[in-house]
Amino acid sequence: MFACPATDDFFRSRIDQMIDLRHPLAVLASRMPWQEIESRVAHLFVRRAHAGEAMPDLDLFGEQPQRVASRSNAGRPRVPLRVMISLLYLKHAFNESDEGVVARWADTPRWQFFSGQAYYEDRQPCDATTLVKFRKLLGEQGVEELLAQTINAAVDMKLIKPQELSRVIVDSTVQEKAIAHPTDSRLLEVARIKLVEAAKDADIALKQTFAKEGPALSRQAGRYAHARQFKRMRRVIRRQKTIVGRLAREIERKAQFLAQAVREALIDPLEKAARIAAQSAQRKAPVGRPKLYAWHAPEVDCISKGKARHPYEFGVKVGIASTLRGTLIVGARAFHGNPYDGHTLHEQMEQAAILMQDRAPKPVTAFVDLGYRGVDSENPDVRIVHRGKPKRLTSQERKQLKRRQAIEPIIGHLKTDHRMGRCHLKGETGDRLHAVLCAAGYNIKWLLRMIARKGVSFLWRFFLRLQKRATLWRLRPTMAFGPLKGRSNGYLGAWQALRLPI
Repeated sequence: MFACPATDDFFRSRIDQMIDLRHPLAVLASRMPWQEIESRVAHLFVRRAHAGEAMPDLDLFGEQPQRVASRSNAGRPRVPLRVMISLLYLKHAFNESDEGVVARWADTPRWQFFSGQAYYEDRQPCDATTLVKFRKLLGEQGVEELLAQTINAAVDMKLIKPQELSRVIVDSTVQEKAIAHPTDSRLLEVARIKLVEAAKDADIALKQTFAKEGPALSRQAGRYAHARQFKRMRRVIRRQKTIVGRLAREIERKAQFLAQAVREALIDPLEKAARIAAQSAQRKAPVGRPKLYAWHAPEVDCISKGKARHPYEFGVKVGIASTLRGTLIVGARAFHGNPYDGHTLHEQMEQAAILMQDRAPKPVTAFVDLGYRGVDSENPDVRIVHRGKPKRLTSQERKQLKRRQAIEPIIGHLKTDHRMGRCHLKGETGDRLHAVLCAAGYNIKWLLRMIARKGVSFLWRFFLRLQKRATLWRLRPTMAFGPLKGRSNGYLGAWQALRLPI
């Protein structure tokens, strides 16, 4: 054990004495507006009063008087707000899971310095499930504030000019949900399992659960599909549909004699099973009622983006807005229901304007692809530029339009490096939170990259300045004899004679 003179604790050394403070993450830790972030989201964590019932305690001496419910001052203290916010930033910036980010935080002093810790802590900051609760408390408003502060930090550090935020590129992609591929045989088998579980929870004794025949039919359908024996596959699927229907009807008959609360709990699984059985008998979904592609995620849509290798994606459509120069993300929003791309532009530009309202004016120009045609009247305050109207574009806009495809690698990095490729959060709210957090993680990585680039360029300029001074010192005896032939007097002539850059 050693003592550090720069710390108040005799037995521990400060983290700033253990790491290189020139590292981009250490620089960003001192440049992020942490106090502003905490003040913006603090109102989301105000303690809410819970109305509790004081039940009478019975013992050998009779009934005791009811105690008034009161909040105890004892208990586990809260994890600091900056630590929780930094964990979300680090998770999506370095592509970690909830379990992985808390485990890596305990082993990385630089991450702890980014979280505001003064001393190294060889322990996890919190349990992984705490991040789940923290995201729910933040909500969509809170995560958008985290994304907005990354934009503010980029402007404050002069890594991007404020006028660059007025020109944005808008495009859409698919954020896939963490579900299995939705085949009819798989969905019918899941419906059978869920109906049996619902009947068991309601204390309904079923005549037969088909526990042996159900999995065998599912495997058989997969083999027939692989062998391209589709008539036999459809016969197996019809049998699975018959089993689901028999179970659903039996549960409905026996649920009539149960309590009202139990009957209400059975409504949701019965409706889902009926939807799966109905859609397995027809190729197209009925008008106004989309297909159910996952039992646990009914919000999933089947989206076709025209890709030859991956024709159908199951998830939610996400709109991404980035700057024309600099590739900084200024907006990310999830749109459920698979809307037309052009119908999402107004909400996307509205979100971008809200996120940039602290440091920059509203975006006035949007560079888009042909999927956003025909929505100029819906966005009167925004100049929409695409290659579908070449005669109405200026020469400068035609030149800037070539930068529109710069958003494609941004989307690729979001999916590959920042966890947008597969969303594990629950429900529509989880889809919206995940899209914004992925964009915030991308911006954190963008800030680190720009800080490193700016630092390298600064050191290179400093090195050149030192080299010039050393060379001039060596040339002083030569210049003392007079001007060089054909050159001007002084140091400038010496540099030109040696053909060195100034």
